[in-house]
Amino acid sequence: MELTARMRRVRKRDNGPEMAVRRRLHAAGLRYRVAFRVPGQRRRSIDIAFTRVKLAVFIDGCFWHACPEHLHIPRANSAWWVVKLETNQLRDLSVTAQLEGMGWTVLRF
Repeated sequence: MELTARMRRVRKRDNGPEMAVRRRLHAAGLRYRVAFRVPGQRRRSIDIAFTRVKLAVFIDGCFWHACPEHLHIPRANSAWWVVKLETNQLRDLSVTAQLEGMGWTVLRF
């Protein structure tokens, strides 16, 4: 399968790890919001948000968030991917800082 086709199939939400966490939370009787917009940010959302207690849970995928244990830079356009993944990490830090500044607790997995 071509790289473009593979990337198109990557789910932004409702992916396997996120669904597994959500099932367990729901089974435990916890209620939450899914894909909750970060206040003041139109294009950023919290994977799982407990709005009453201001708890933001992000289920960060290893590839897109450059997990140091599992990171693999694609050979094609590797310089572009390095910049892209670094930009993603900076965005994650910015969103975390913004939420914490508004009194939210942020958990990233």
